[in-house]
Amino acid sequence: MLRGGGDCQERKEMESDLSRVVDALPGLVWTALPDGHIDFLNRRWLEYTGLGMGDANGDGWRSAIHPEDLPEFLEQWRNMITAAEPPAVEARLRRHDGEYRRVLFRACPLVDASGQIVKWCGTGTAIDEQGHPQDPLPAHVRAFRSMADSIPALMALMNSAGEVESVNRHVLEYFGKPFEILKDWDVADTVHPDDLPTVLAAWRRAVQTGQPHESEHRNRRADGTYRWFHIRALPVRDPDGKVLRWYVLQTDIDDLKRAEKELQRSEAFLAEAQRLSSTGSFSWRFDTDEITFSDELYRIFGFEPNTIVTFEQIGTRVHPEDLPLLKDKIHRTRTTADDLDYEIRLRMPDNSVKYIQTLAHRSQDRNGRLEYIGAVQDVTPRRLSENALSKTRSELEHVSRVTSLGAFTASIAHEVSQPLAGIITNASTCLRMLAAEPPNVDGARETARRTIRDGNRASDVITRLRALFVKKDVTTELVNLNEVTREVIALSLNELQRSRVVLRSELADELPQVVGDRVQLQQVILNLFLNALEAMTGVEDRTRQLVITTKPGEDDHVHLIVQDTGVGFDPHGADRLFDAFYTTKSGGMGIGLSVSRSIVERHQGRLWGVPNDGPGATFSFSIPRAPKDVRDAHSRGATRTHAARMRHTS
Repeated sequence: MLRGGGDCQERKEMESDLSRVVDALPGLVWTALPDGHIDFLNRRWLEYTGLGMGDANGDGWRSAIHPEDLPEFLEQWRNMITAAEPPAVEARLRRHDGEYRRVLFRACPLVDASGQIVKWCGTGTAIDEQGHPQDPLPAHVRAFRSMADSIPALMALMNSAGEVESVNRHVLEYFGKPFEILKDWDVADTVHPDDLPTVLAAWRRAVQTGQPHESEHRNRRADGTYRWFHIRALPVRDPDGKVLRWYVLQTDIDDLKRAEKELQRSEAFLAEAQRLSSTGSFSWRFDTDEITFSDELYRIFGFEPNTIVTFEQIGTRVHPEDLPLLKDKIHRTRTTADDLDYEIRLRMPDNSVKYIQTLAHRSQDRNGRLEYIGAVQDVTPRRLSENALSKTRSELEHVSRVTSLGAFTASIAHEVSQPLAGIITNASTCLRMLAAEPPNVDGARETARRTIRDGNRASDVITRLRALFVKKDVTTELVNLNEVTREVIALSLNELQRSRVVLRSELADELPQVVGDRVQLQQVILNLFLNALEAMTGVEDRTRQLVITTKPGEDDHVHLIVQDTGVGFDPHGADRLFDAFYTTKSGGMGIGLSVSRSIVERHQGRLWGVPNDGPGATFSFSIPRAPKDVRDAHSRGATRTHAARMRHTS
């Protein structure tokens, strides 16, 4: 059984190979069963007659024999089968273009080992009137077929009038129709009805003008499915420029069309999402400075769509006060691999202002070239709301301070008024008693005692009210100034961006810890930050830059330095900067630096300020590093706490 199955498979493979070989032969080849029933016609036979395999098998091939020759041809064919002799038979055979040509048919029997006929094999050769063999196809058609059948696309050969002369085998297989039908392609139901009028008009125009033709339309496959094809027709001319024929190539682009449709749909979704979120996207190539904007980003910047975008063009939109910040970002981006995250303002042609937030990430394209891919969001409504909220909050804080100050003043006035009035009354009485004749010394003495009593009472009132504002004791712990500084930076990011300040932090590695109140030290750093920002508020001719530095000092202290490029201060007034209620700002209260110095001094440290050699000022403070025994105690405490947690977990 296995061998039988193997023989069957081997026979099928041999028949398949033989079929391909016979199809490649240049003549008309056919086979028939012992009873004369046709069971195979090679591709050349089908192409020559324009019949499909289903139409030609069996007795269908007879339709290609000239009606006048068919009776005699069949009679000779039957005699040949009966006599088992291979005579030659002549008959006129209809070509695919409708013309009849004289063909000489020959047949040979194929016998098995016992001498029995198992198959008839035959050929057909075109002959002229004298019986000489002739090639059944014109030379240019033969050349076209030898070339076109090897190309995996639909190809057709047209004459100068635009009529079909030949097609390759892929056309016959795709449409599943004989050549006789396909040559009248305009009525053969091969082109989608919606596309046919446009296709016909374009093809007629190409034939009339002799110009190459390209178009796209849908073709109907043998199973009824329509698929998109790209059609390209090129004319072949003689030396005088006259069109001899047309080569037509049809390439299946249906999958490409579907992919393009999906891409367009995705792009439409993305464009709508960008429009709704007021977010555009861009790419920036490092090597060429080529910048690509999305449609939404063109709208945000107010540029004409599809125009070439350059940094110079972008600079015309950036608010003049923000240009230094943008230039600093671009410069640093070219030299580092940092991601971009910044906010700037745009000044539009109508003088309106937009706030935009930019986020970008550095990457490589498929060719390994460096580029930034980013998103830009129009945050104007949010920023205006935040500014309005910040202004309202500032006004409320001011009202609160004024109210608190008023309440404090009213309390002092109310509590101190009585003892002060008593002091004045007693003093007046004492004077009258001493001025009497004789002086009332005992009464004056008693009055003086009451004056002292009321004075002590006033002092107690002020002491009691002052106690409400006395600073609490320092809560000491091990503190890392780098961590505290990073927390302050995080809290101040919005203020830094709003003030258009470029921040550079230079925090020392392995900075020694200090002992102190974390919250109070954070307040000192925050005060120095805010003072620096306020000092740079009016700066327009240079970059607003804030540099914060931490470093260990040689004096066993830890130093923190805040440097700005603001308006600075008069060196002669440096000592007064830390006095309470002294301020160089028109809207300041003169409390921040005074409070900050008090906090630093309670940490056994020192706070000072100096003008820069250039613009701005530098404020610094230093506090002692934590003693070794404190660090060791803290380490032991942390170890015990960890062990206790482990025991609790167990």
